[in-house]
Amino acid sequence: MSPLALASQTLFVFDSTLFTVAAGATLIGATSGALGCFAYLRRQALVGDVISHAALLGVVGAFILSWLVTGEGSKSLFVLVPGAVIAGTAALLLARTIGERTRIKEDASLGVMLAIFFGGGLALLRWVQRGKPSISGRAGLDDYIFGMAAAMTRDDLVMIAALSAASIAAMIAFWKEFQLYTFDAGFARSLGLGARWIDTLMLALLVIGIVIGLQAVGVVLMIALLVTPASAARQWTSRLSTMVFLSALFGGFSGLTGALVSATELRVPTGPVVVLIATAIFIVSVLFAPRRGVIAKARAQRRARAEVAAAGDHSMGGVR
Repeated sequence: MSPLALASQTLFVFDSTLFTVAAGATLIGATSGALGCFAYLRRQALVGDVISHAALLGVVGAFILSWLVTGEGSKSLFVLVPGAVIAGTAALLLARTIGERTRIKEDASLGVMLAIFFGGGLALLRWVQRGKPSISGRAGLDDYIFGMAAAMTRDDLVMIAALSAASIAAMIAFWKEFQLYTFDAGFARSLGLGARWIDTLMLALLVIGIVIGLQAVGVVLMIALLVTPASAARQWTSRLSTMVFLSALFGGFSGLTGALVSATELRVPTGPVVVLIATAIFIVSVLFAPRRGVIAKARAQRRARAEVAAAGDHSMGGVR
């Protein structure tokens, strides 16, 4: 093969890989950002943390099951995502059951489930890596802890795109119910809306929004991609629709930019870069947002003090 043909083939492979990673990271960021608004407004950040960490047990369990069935462990998202969804949902249901049937508070039960599922996932992962040399395909399985976006394939991208589209479509279809339940759950119940199924659907979408990003960002950092864009968007608006749009925009931009930066000569991991970019957007939002930003609030306080001082001087002048 001529040097020119080899260079062209290499460039095509690079571009194809970069497109897959960039498109997947963008979809993950946008979907997680949009769904994260409801977790942020309902103060369920810990729920997202439990889901992401519990998913490790499901990922490793699905890998082992595929090895038992086929003789070779599969790291395809079509195999691992269902396991992650099952594990994340199981952790939430167990935490809810403990909170309803005991005197343990919800945050404590969620913390217990996080420790149990994440610890179990780590133990099972170490057993796969060290205890069973005959398990083929196990290399790279620990990348799900911190993420390895470069391992994303076209099939994985199809899975991510399908789940992202389904999640956003469900959010739009039940927008009024989600909005009402987020801001006034008691009023939603008084109208006859089934609070239980609305809460279950919102949690299911949250699970999907988290598990699709495990390969790119990892179980440890995924909670940042879920909450940080939503926190940044909240600084700019008081409308839920605008907040969801901005959060999806911030998340998608963080995913795309992180994928492009990681593909440069720096060769840094995609997941941490995506989170750092989202954090930078959050810091800018906190500082420069026109109404809630730190600078805007400081200016408003200075103006208020100046007005009070001017009113006081005017009042004293009238007394004299």
